[in-house]
Amino acid sequence: MSRSQARSTLPKALRKPARASRKPSTAATLRTRLSDADAKAFGEALDAIREQTLASLGEADAAYIRRMIRIQRGLDVGGRALIYAGIFAPPAWIAGVLALGSAKILENMEIGHNVMHGQWDWMRDPAIHSSTWEWDNTCPADQWKNTHNVEHHTWTNVLGKDRDVGYGILRMSDKQAWHPYYLLNPIANALLAVFFQWGVALHDSEMDQLRTTGTLKPESRAKLKGMWRKARKQVLKDYVLFPALAGPFFLPVLAGNIVANLIRNLWSYMIIFCGHFPDGAETFTEAEIANETRGRWYLRQLLGSCDIEGGKLMHVMSGNLSFQIEHHLFPDLPSNRYAEIAPKVRALCQQYGLPYNSGSLTKQFGSVMKTVFRLALPDRMPRLATLG
Repeated sequence: MSRSQARSTLPKALRKPARASRKPSTAATLRTRLSDADAKAFGEALDAIREQTLASLGEADAAYIRRMIRIQRGLDVGGRALIYAGIFAPPAWIAGVLALGSAKILENMEIGHNVMHGQWDWMRDPAIHSSTWEWDNTCPADQWKNTHNVEHHTWTNVLGKDRDVGYGILRMSDKQAWHPYYLLNPIANALLAVFFQWGVALHDSEMDQLRTTGTLKPESRAKLKGMWRKARKQVLKDYVLFPALAGPFFLPVLAGNIVANLIRNLWSYMIIFCGHFPDGAETFTEAEIANETRGRWYLRQLLGSCDIEGGKLMHVMSGNLSFQIEHHLFPDLPSNRYAEIAPKVRALCQQYGLPYNSGSLTKQFGSVMKTVFRLALPDRMPRLATLG
């Protein structure tokens, strides 16, 4: 793969720094972390890590993603078969649900999420390419790629630009003005976790417009139609077709599919929230990122992301989003490389005196829950505001 080919897979957000309003910054959070010279050097060092990784991609990496796809499909088929067998042997039903739930996690996180990021486009394999992959989720791939790849990774943790901060229903930053609605933070958070794939599916349609304006924009209505076309297929597959194949044992198979989807939803929610909202993860205003350079774009990704410590199995089952810092720095590098990149990034942070937010799953998740409950309550001097 030539260097020019490698650069062609880089998202626009990385090829050209994101720019916001040119008004003077109202806060110095990013400006005071690094001098202009150090920010430039920091960015160049990360560019070097990126280039070294791109230059070393090869057959071993391609074999990795193909192996993951084979494992995922085996778990899917085996899990569904065990659920059927569980009609006569309950332990098999439990094993089948766990296998099917694991298959859905692998497909959504280590495979679908990363393939649609363009991490494997360099292989030039039309079957494993960001332009052709459609994942096992109610959210259409094209809508997800807009909300996630374009909006979230360009405007990471920028209030008013990155709608992943709170997903339109939660208060997840002190910079969000408190409103009585946010007293429901814990309840809304629990519902989002349980129905996470549906929260993701509705995200690009900006359903929060209904709460703020009472109506939807025409483009949002069109997206809802596209979402429902995809979601209808998922509902028919998991909740009608496969259970119907069991005949009179429709309900046990239906229950197995429901629980497998619940396992995937809860796990995906936990990994994603632990990568973005623990203590120490920072949010930003548009004014704070005015005239943002590439080096400061990298800095914002670092300050707004958190890693989760664990073993190899946990990293794979998280889609390697346990290396959320590395993923936000290099969203289109293959996920199997994040483990080797992480020590280099950590060393660079130590060199420049920058924080590297990393902790166990229990530590990060406990921190997230504390934030959810704390921000449900009004500030000492609440700034009442309309939601939006």
